[in-house]
Amino acid sequence: MPNQTHSTTTSTLPVFGAFVGLDWGDEKHALSLCAGTTTTIERATLEQTPEALAQWANALRGRFPNSKIAVCLEQARGPLISSLLAYEHIVLYPVNPKTLARFREALYPSRRKDDPIDGDLLLDLIVKHRDHLRPWQPDTVQTRQLALLNEQRRHFVDHRTGLTNELLSHLKAIFPQALDLAGADLASALATDFLKKWSTLQSVQKVKPAVLRKFYYGHNSRSEELMSQRLALVKNAVALTADPALLAAHSLAIQTLAAQLQALRPCIEQHEQQIGALFAAHPDAAIFESLPGAGPALAPRLLTSLGTDRSRFAQALAVSCYTGVAPVTEKSGKIQNWVHLRWSCPIFLRQTWHEFANSSRKFCPWAKACYDQCIERMDHHEAIRKLAYKWQRIVWRMWQDRQPYDEGRYLRSLQKRGLKTYAALPVEPVKLGE
Repeated sequence: MPNQTHSTTTSTLPVFGAFVGLDWGDEKHALSLCAGTTTTIERATLEQTPEALAQWANALRGRFPNSKIAVCLEQARGPLISSLLAYEHIVLYPVNPKTLARFREALYPSRRKDDPIDGDLLLDLIVKHRDHLRPWQPDTVQTRQLALLNEQRRHFVDHRTGLTNELLSHLKAIFPQALDLAGADLASALATDFLKKWSTLQSVQKVKPAVLRKFYYGHNSRSEELMSQRLALVKNAVALTADPALLAAHSLAIQTLAAQLQALRPCIEQHEQQIGALFAAHPDAAIFESLPGAGPALAPRLLTSLGTDRSRFAQALAVSCYTGVAPVTEKSGKIQNWVHLRWSCPIFLRQTWHEFANSSRKFCPWAKACYDQCIERMDHHEAIRKLAYKWQRIVWRMWQDRQPYDEGRYLRSLQKRGLKTYAALPVEPVKLGE
């Protein structure tokens, strides 16, 4: 969570019947339990099965009736959290793995890792430092599903990029003309189908022009000028190599990678369809789809970066700190006011705001003016983060008020403040009733 001043006192903290430190494991979980009225630590292990987890959770309910149980664990998402959310008497306190690692290193400089010790450390965190921790409040099912689909889609898109780059390296080794014959987008249907059929220049030169013409027509590439260029290239091209060893090995790799890209395409499309349907039905969709440059990919990602719980971020700065857009200032010894990028944050969320701010320059006049002003004294990425920081203040207010973006209203507020950067930007006149 964002850095905040913690004013919570012990008297205002929730009262729990027991505290549990739970160190997650693939096969077994290490448990350290302390009843609310004692300091004795009870240690145990729990099998990683749904039955064992249910038995343990129900046993806690019977042992501490009418009481909540605080469970501190080292993950913010996963099957364990999903399982424990089903029990209303358990309150989860997820801890960043880096927090636990640094706490462990402070007490055990040897850095040795041991599950029972980690269970005790998690218990210590929840008993003594829960004023610095935030209980887990799951978002709506619709929002959580949308967030997972956004991340999964991005993972598969990155995987597609990796496959495309690998395919490109093989083509450059034996068949560089493929970039003109199959198109620059090697993940397209035309490119993958072409390379699965003809993975070398020698193979495509054996094909009759009529066959190639039919292939291109079948993939909606019907420009006669482009067709003539491609057919001439096939006829006159010179092979980069005729080495049978290179041709055989790279040809097989090209066909394999083309097949993987071909299989990946409908999966990404299915993710995009589900994201589009969920986003369209979401009650906050109108807020985020009104943002200039967001589009069908970034708008759902921006929505899930904030969620639906309006109490989660009390101010816009909290959004900037949590997503890693706000910089960090350090003061230590001879180093004074060292401002640097925030290192510990959800990378996907920071990437989302960075991409949106960069995209907004093409559609929003004040965003372009802001970037142009910043780029004169800083590099591109720092200027984009500066722009993202401004956007987060706007989007946070839109999100709190449940109002879509109004370009004219924001431009008028900028010009009212007398900022020269935005003085010349055209502003629509105020409509009656505003």
